[in-house]
Amino acid sequence: MEQLNRILQVPLIVFGEVSISLAQILTVLAFVVFGVMLVMWSGSFLRRRLSKRGVDVNVIQLVSRAWLILGMVIVAISTLDLLSVPLAAFAFVSGAVAIGFGFGAQNIINNFISGWILMWERPIKIGDFLELGEVRGTVESINTRSTRIRRVDGVHLLIPNSQLLETTVTNWTLEDDLVRTSIRVGVAYGSDVRQVEKLLYQAANEHPDVLETPAKLVLFDNFGDSSLEFELNLWIHSTAERGLRMIRSDLRFRIDELFREQGIVISFPQRDVHLDGQLRLVREARTSGGQSD
Repeated sequence: MEQLNRILQVPLIVFGEVSISLAQILTVLAFVVFGVMLVMWSGSFLRRRLSKRGVDVNVIQLVSRAWLILGMVIVAISTLDLLSVPLAAFAFVSGAVAIGFGFGAQNIINNFISGWILMWERPIKIGDFLELGEVRGTVESINTRSTRIRRVDGVHLLIPNSQLLETTVTNWTLEDDLVRTSIRVGVAYGSDVRQVEKLLYQAANEHPDVLETPAKLVLFDNFGDSSLEFELNLWIHSTAERGLRMIRSDLRFRIDELFREQGIVISFPQRDVHLDGQLRLVREARTSGGQSD
């Protein structure tokens, strides 16, 4: 045991007046492993407790991230204290690391800070339905570097946090999931416009997902080239584009059915062609002998 103790006390790393022995290294490794496991377990325990209390998922995300970073900082400082390494010894290294970050890690730092801004100010929350350029999808998680979005076709996208703050983002559910949508339909000239209005209201009233408040509205929009144009405006609760498309599809099926029952024709493009001059039609017939008339 004495020989083992002498081996463990042999200095392996010496810088300045500080020396680190094998025993200290093994102690620190055990402490780091235990500390990291404790921080991860406590973070998971904290998320479970907050979830059972019904706390908003965005608050849970913010609290768990803050606890994870704080716990790791405590573990790092405690590790240096166990090694008897003063923080001043890292002043030069910290300056070099800061310069390196300034030149080579600008995007990482930008995304890291942007992630905390998103979680703190909450312009975008977990569960929101976003439209970013041609991308439409639901936010599944906001991490320190990127945000994970699930597109309407099921594909997952990782978007840098800074992009969500520096570009125009349409958040369909920022305050609530109340969404207005519209359906346009054209009927043939000569149709009973009041009957068309009544049938459009009937189709909207029959759908269970269409809200009574705000009220529905049917507009006689225009006298078109080939049709009388109507627009049905209505409000629904929807958190995804699929919900809107499904409701619009159901209403179009019902509108077509009601129009057929009442004999109202949904118009289609028609054009009158006027020709100047004379038009000659020549009919050529072939006899059995190969001669034509």
